[in-house]
Amino acid sequence: MPKLWNETIEEHRGAVRGAILEAVAALVAEQGVSSVTMSQIAQDAGIGRATLYKYFPDVEAVLDAWHERHISSHLQELARIKDSTYGGPWRKLEGVLRAYALIAHSGHGSEQAVRLHARPHVGHAERQLNVFLTELLAHGAAEGVIRSDIAPDVLAGYCLHALGAAAGMAPAGGLQLVGITMAGLRPEAQVSAP
Repeated sequence: MPKLWNETIEEHRGAVRGAILEAVAALVAEQGVSSVTMSQIAQDAGIGRATLYKYFPDVEAVLDAWHERHISSHLQELARIKDSTYGGPWRKLEGVLRAYALIAHSGHGSEQAVRLHARPHVGHAERQLNVFLTELLAHGAAEGVIRSDIAPDVLAGYCLHALGAAAGMAPAGGLQLVGITMAGLRPEAQVSAP
């Protein structure tokens, strides 16, 4: 097939897939994960059910694709915050952790979050987030603004678990957790060996 034809087909497939995932996002927001059906997705995406089944075998596959895209957008947002925050690694980390606490507050704990966070693709996203934070923490430790007595990957796990508690709190409480978490990252928090 000519290159132009292939590009046109790929653009069309991308547009259909995008419409499907947008329809799922609206349906999940409107009625929750458990109520989404293939028929509703096809109708709201403006395509036939047969077309939908060419893209996804079942509703679980559609939900996984939508959730994976949703998580990816969160990771991109955290990277954007890191890159756009002025100042050194301490300020960048604080901006990233504040955003993460708000993300944790906005979605965790709901029926849909519990169901979707048990899916396999979430493990990959969590590893990406851990690597992202580990690199940021390692840079801060090298600059002397983050404690260096604990490995950066362990500190990344500490941050994620501490701020995961923001899920059940009011946004202000989640942001207070950021301050507490950051205090534990300061070089003066280092524990000297006995």
